[in-house]
Amino acid sequence: MKALLIAALLTLGLSGCVHETTQVTFHAEENPQSLKEWGLFDVKAGRITPRAGLVAYELATPLFSDYAQKWRAVFVPKGMSARYNPDKTFDFPIGTVIAKTFYYSTPAGTPPGTSARVLKVTPASYQAGDQGLDLTHTRLMETRLLVRRAQGWEALPYVWNAEQTEATLQRTGAAIPLEFDDGGARNRFVYTVPNVNQCAGCHATDRTKQLFPIGLKARHLNRDFPGSGGTVNQLTRLMQIGYLTGAPNAASAPRAARFDDATAAIDAKARAYLDINCAHCHSATGPARVSGLWLDLPTSDLRKLGACKPPIAAGRGTGNRLFSIVPGHPEASILAYRIATNDPGEMMPETGRSLTHKEGVALISQWIAGLKGDCAA
Repeated sequence: MKALLIAALLTLGLSGCVHETTQVTFHAEENPQSLKEWGLFDVKAGRITPRAGLVAYELATPLFSDYAQKWRAVFVPKGMSARYNPDKTFDFPIGTVIAKTFYYSTPAGTPPGTSARVLKVTPASYQAGDQGLDLTHTRLMETRLLVRRAQGWEALPYVWNAEQTEATLQRTGAAIPLEFDDGGARNRFVYTVPNVNQCAGCHATDRTKQLFPIGLKARHLNRDFPGSGGTVNQLTRLMQIGYLTGAPNAASAPRAARFDDATAAIDAKARAYLDINCAHCHSATGPARVSGLWLDLPTSDLRKLGACKPPIAAGRGTGNRLFSIVPGHPEASILAYRIATNDPGEMMPETGRSLTHKEGVALISQWIAGLKGDCAA
């Protein structure tokens, strides 16, 4: 088995000494200081253009990160595929690289990359997948890599320079002061790039404490998205290009709702929102499993979802409320309070945001308001 692994890596042309590359290059052990050494895309003529093999994708409902927009893409080594799982993260082969680039829109007339003022764009207007990323009126923040190595997944955060020409590895993270413009109302905040240990806070999703991708699951990917060949279902596209094996017809696969879909049911949208934002911790196997509050989409028991459930170890995070969810009363529910507050000792999620997601709070409050039940019974 070891010999086969070494042979596979050599076949991919892997080298720890690569410094300049014109194609996607997987580093089996080395952590290059420059993002360029991974060869994922070109940065020139005012745009990021993906290299061959780097395939963009989007989630049905994305994780909230201080209103940052995100360009997601995945590379799978030639001749290899991920194995489909209806419930869990797909089993990706060694050599897979997942890249998530965080960026903001900036005011017209602002030179690329120099503006500390960033604009609220919601619902987030993601750019067409196979066309890369137009850097006009854009402030690049970071590109986070999840790399599938022989020992498992590893997380590497790369922070972009002010010139928007290069990103460098910042294992200790970074804090970047910005001014958020919400339709004219401005609010100073600090955009936080997590350190490599903080990445485990979200991506160590089970008791093994190993890292795993969060979004690359059937229910999050089962949606249409533009790319090579036009706008098609993402599961279908991944099967067609050989990046995925074993997936059923998209109509038979799990599907999470889009939280901003005006035609979808409130329950479906709220559950999808909690699933992507909270369930990597709050599930039967996640780090917050001892709380008894499980917010993953497969959980259907209202008690486990928090209805009339007293907190176990929330401390002052309760906001002086008695239950995680009081049906019909979001103002009395700990869950609604914690996703609304910006207090570092009380907010949820605990990391990854400084701002309140107003639209998310409104959705969860509307969902709770429509729940039936009486905690006094």
